[in-house]
Amino acid sequence: MLYLTLRHYEYVCAIAQHGSLSAAAAAAHVSQPALSNALARVEEHLGQALFLRRKGAAVVLTPQGRIFAEQAQALLDQAARLEGQSDEDTSGQKLTIGCFSDLAPFVLAPALQALRGALPEVAIRYRVDDFEPLIAALTGGDVDMAISYDLGVDGSFARQELSRRAPRALVPQTHPLARQQAVTLRELAGHPLILSDEGLSVRHMLALFKSVASLPRIAHRAASVELLRSLAANGEGVGITYSHPPGNTSYDGKQLAAVPISDATAGEPIVLISHAKPSANSLLAQAQGILKSVVT
Repeated sequence: MLYLTLRHYEYVCAIAQHGSLSAAAAAAHVSQPALSNALARVEEHLGQALFLRRKGAAVVLTPQGRIFAEQAQALLDQAARLEGQSDEDTSGQKLTIGCFSDLAPFVLAPALQALRGALPEVAIRYRVDDFEPLIAALTGGDVDMAISYDLGVDGSFARQELSRRAPRALVPQTHPLARQQAVTLRELAGHPLILSDEGLSVRHMLALFKSVASLPRIAHRAASVELLRSLAANGEGVGITYSHPPGNTSYDGKQLAAVPISDATAGEPIVLISHAKPSANSLLAQAQGILKSVVT
């Protein structure tokens, strides 16, 4: 006789998908104590922990938990097909998309339009934030999936690469670098630099320079892409950014040149982050497919 029921598998998948017991309990229409007790029975039966649970923090999948959740979701999908059921009906459902602040002006509006056009009965919401608050919101179940660079995301999350971007060096059009077709990190290390003041972004950039045995000199840390562009256009240093809007004029009317950084290691993927791989026909799976076609 099988000890675990499909309901047990459903609970585990709900926790994996939502990242918290409270959000999973609401999605599964069960009380949080009942969900917690069911999870304890599953883990006791399996003889291993599927989630790490820390006081005051969201649950995190263990490596064994990720494997179990993926296999459990496959079993639930098969059971739904056998019963002739489908979760493609999205009536009355809600979906909250998170987006990294520097990416939002480039990808969020097209993403929202595509989602609302394809899923008209779903209430689409969004949240824009920096890396760490965005991951915290995802962990806490405040967002269902997030579009971001692959920074500050631990192995407990599932990722789907949407596109890849290379950084650019921003300089006044009179700067010697403006005449080059491309520039390397090693070349840039000799110039005062303007970087984002976002902590993970700065650490990422410093690690790139360290990989080519160079120690950069940071002249400014800018709070926004447009401030970074303005500082660079006015000769305050060489700006480095992955987010480069069309056009070569800063907000204060100064002319810029955007020179590609050619180091292969500098390329950074834009990823769609979620707690676990969603079931084949679920709302999250549909949304992922839509975003994959829109975010480039």
